[in-house]
Amino acid sequence: MSVAWLNTGDNAWQLTAATIVGLQSVPGLVVLYAGIVKKKWAINSAFMAFYAFAAVLIAWVLWAYNMGFGNQWFPFLGHPGPIISMQNELTQALLPTSKTTANFPMATMVYFQFVFAAITLVLIAGGVLGRMNFKAWMLFVPLWLTFSYTVGAFSLWGGGFLSTMGVIDYSGGYVIHLSAGIAAFVAAAVVGPRLARDRENFQPNNVLLMLVGAGILWLGWNGFNGGDPYAASRDAGAAVLNTNITTAMSVLTWTAMDIFYFKKPSVIGAVQGMITGLVGITPAAGVVDGFGAIAIGLATGIIPWFTMNILGKRLSFFRKVDDTLGVFHTHAVAGLLGGVLTGVLATKAGCVAYGLSNPGGGIDGNWHQVWLQLIGAAFIIALNLVMTYVILKVISLVVPLRMDEETLLIGDDAVHGEEAYAFFGEGERQPVLGD
Repeated sequence: MSVAWLNTGDNAWQLTAATIVGLQSVPGLVVLYAGIVKKKWAINSAFMAFYAFAAVLIAWVLWAYNMGFGNQWFPFLGHPGPIISMQNELTQALLPTSKTTANFPMATMVYFQFVFAAITLVLIAGGVLGRMNFKAWMLFVPLWLTFSYTVGAFSLWGGGFLSTMGVIDYSGGYVIHLSAGIAAFVAAAVVGPRLARDRENFQPNNVLLMLVGAGILWLGWNGFNGGDPYAASRDAGAAVLNTNITTAMSVLTWTAMDIFYFKKPSVIGAVQGMITGLVGITPAAGVVDGFGAIAIGLATGIIPWFTMNILGKRLSFFRKVDDTLGVFHTHAVAGLLGGVLTGVLATKAGCVAYGLSNPGGGIDGNWHQVWLQLIGAAFIIALNLVMTYVILKVISLVVPLRMDEETLLIGDDAVHGEEAYAFFGEGERQPVLGD
């Protein structure tokens, strides 16, 4: 039965956007992780992402969604509780603390917000691939979702104190990427490094499979940023176009930096540039214009490249912490950069189209927006430094955070009894040791 508030076009777009965001994780990051790691870690890395996607959904609908988007409990957190009664699912979407409504059902809103939460945990996994105990990961996912992600989500999106201050995070540069980058770095430090031999030689086992995952990630971002107006609106179109402009510019810039410094264009480098571009435009997508998108892409192709390839190799601070995929650089640095540049490049027209009262950013004379963006970043960084550390220390009292040395030597076969490319002849398995 039809209801007056339901806009079928908005609902169709929101469900489509949510689905392609989900595809970024499964199979996007699943196959990207499987291809970018050593062969002996392909199954484990893919499964960490696959597990997180499932575990987040159950925790999300039973208690975590309402902590991020429900009625206010604290200035930075909503009241926990389930959101899956039929009455909840069929009613009009409403974020009660911010009084935000949308012309589609609550079920659509819950699913849309879930895929954002899920990919955040999947991204964190990139910092600890190749050594984190899978049982510890199974505990970490719901705990971090509950005590860290929901706080950032409510504070910036659910009507919490950062949103009322006027901090802009269009689609998750802070809630998702800065959070994931900081959490991954802390987790990498607390869990400990890979085997020395794995750190020294960690060649991707399947670059083409990695590119398949990267392509899904890029195009899936159209739903990531295009879905955040909660409508099939003109601002959704602007967000999608700007997302692709920034990403293309970042890829080209990163590739040029590789050629200039390493004398060779690297496809792995291009993928890193793609990711930093996607991350950098996320907090700004619908509030900057195309020229702003180009500027962000130029910045995300240079600054994260520098922190990863120069500072990351020269500073003992970065060399000591074994961040497997460089999540700190691609997500924390790029997310912070995008958030600050949002304060500079946001336009009045973009803010109005998105429904914000902010009078643009620095280019429109509102330099105070940059200060607000820095406050938001500082809160997210502090939150994830503390909560990630505490959660991991609590888990370590129950199960080891790191696999034992023998398991680290063998890899997937020791952890899961499975291997990525281990079938020969008539299908018999041929056990392999390590690489």
